[in-house]
Amino acid sequence: MNIATDSFYEKLKYWLVLSRVPGVGTRTFLHLLEQHSPEQLYSESTAALSALGLKSAIIQAIKNPDWTTIDYDLEWLAQENNGVITFNDVHYPSQLKEISDPPPLLFTRGNPELLALPQIAIVGSRNPSSVGIETAFSFAKELSQYGFVITSGLALGIDGASHRGALAAQGYTIAVAGTGLDRVYPARHKELAIEIIKTGLMVSEFPPGTTAKSNHFPRRNRIISGLCQGLLVVEAAIQSGSLITAKMALDQNREVFAIPGSIHNPLARGCNALIREGAKLVETTQDILEELNVVYQEDNEIQPSDMQSKLDLEQQTLLNRVMFSPTSIDFLVENSDLSIESISSMLLILELQGYLEAIAGGCYMRIK
Repeated sequence: MNIATDSFYEKLKYWLVLSRVPGVGTRTFLHLLEQHSPEQLYSESTAALSALGLKSAIIQAIKNPDWTTIDYDLEWLAQENNGVITFNDVHYPSQLKEISDPPPLLFTRGNPELLALPQIAIVGSRNPSSVGIETAFSFAKELSQYGFVITSGLALGIDGASHRGALAAQGYTIAVAGTGLDRVYPARHKELAIEIIKTGLMVSEFPPGTTAKSNHFPRRNRIISGLCQGLLVVEAAIQSGSLITAKMALDQNREVFAIPGSIHNPLARGCNALIREGAKLVETTQDILEELNVVYQEDNEIQPSDMQSKLDLEQQTLLNRVMFSPTSIDFLVENSDLSIESISSMLLILELQGYLEAIAGGCYMRIK
């Protein structure tokens, strides 16, 4: 979402300045949102802020905002393809809202509509074997051809191979960054980031200007796992950060998949440990798709008629908002920027293609 109107700017600036108040972390920010909008918060009295349980230093920062701290944010947001999604925005990804500490703000570069589509995350070692690189690339390519968005962290190794696999299939990929989106980390992935932005998306909870710090990457990892339906670990040492991401995915009730390896390979020990702890052992993309209840032909190829990649982006986005329970047209209108006429037209197309069925009460239900 780009800054397009003065009213949007007036509301957004309070989100931006509150996010920079020392002592206001994710949980505090979300707690405050339960009581007030950021705009309302900045009009409250000192006594009212104190009643919210805020410390005096935070109250003083709110009562004396330094608006210059967000000037760079706003300059960056004014540029083409740059945007931000607030927690209260209808476009904020519903999957991410399910985790215990979703980021209040998501900065974006590229196409933010991809956040609404089904995602598979692929993570692993920054120093993988050549087999690991090939495996991540091929899994990402095949899953992308089926219609999944491939989500990863833009790191060296498995992450980069996963993004490239999706791009090779002319599919969609999302890179979750541990820095502000005005820079690329690691720097050698600058060209890859440019390719991702052309058709995909980069996303970060960190405002422009934020440099790489070690504590940013576990925070980034919870977003990777939070956005996805399932997470695949390709290669990981026993102390790998990928195992932390997998643990987050399990805590968030996501499916976790791992590719096994030789007991003599240190890069396989993390995956083998995950399998012992309950992750699904994966040898082919079919193993993942079966776990996610995807239908196959008898020869184990994906049914072409089921490929969501045949839908255009608006149709895919709308389909993803239709639940496997009665969903009203009013709900779909409220949670999209589309007119009721456009939604009705797309619902008819999706019904004819077998994705939905119309049910009593003017509702629709997803059936695949």
